[in-house]
Amino acid sequence: MARTSNKNVQAKLVLLGDVGTGKTSLVLRFVKGQFSDFQESTIGAAFFTQVLSLNEATVKFDIWDTAGQERYHSLAPMYYRGAAAAIVVYDITNLESFERAKKWVQELQRRGNPNLIMFLVANKVDLEEKRAVGNEEGEVYAKENGLTFMETSAKTAQNVSELFYEIAKRLAKAAPSRTGGMKLHSRRQESGRRLFCCSS
Repeated sequence: MARTSNKNVQAKLVLLGDVGTGKTSLVLRFVKGQFSDFQESTIGAAFFTQVLSLNEATVKFDIWDTAGQERYHSLAPMYYRGAAAAIVVYDITNLESFERAKKWVQELQRRGNPNLIMFLVANKVDLEEKRAVGNEEGEVYAKENGLTFMETSAKTAQNVSELFYEIAKRLAKAAPSRTGGMKLHSRRQESGRRLFCCSS
């Protein structure tokens, strides 16, 4: 039985990575349960929202899916500034996209939120026969840089829900608990008489 939660967390989540790595496909699979083989490239950025209910909290994601093309790179800080979590995506069939992902990680470490929850995601594991970046390469890099590593496939939905649920759990854990209600504090005056808030 699920416990009723008293914690609501609203979090900005940004996806970064090279063009064609499947960032939009991951988001659409998560938000709408859809996949298209012919996903158009994102221009600038796309915005989505999604709510996940966990036992310990309700997490509302404000998701910024950024464009991978180099010409939009200068816009990226506008989207990752103030983000609580980031997903840096590369395509396992494209070594260059892995190198580009490393540059995004470095930029986030330098200029992002110091408490940023960061995931390195190796997408397109359904194309195993075309793999150019080994699982252990991604895992080792993630471990060395304090990231969480996950392999996904937006096409088959492998690990997509798990990815977002794991981020939601981390965000819920990091968010301070807010207990409801108002506290009335009494203060003693010199006469020794107790005064309470709102008394005449």
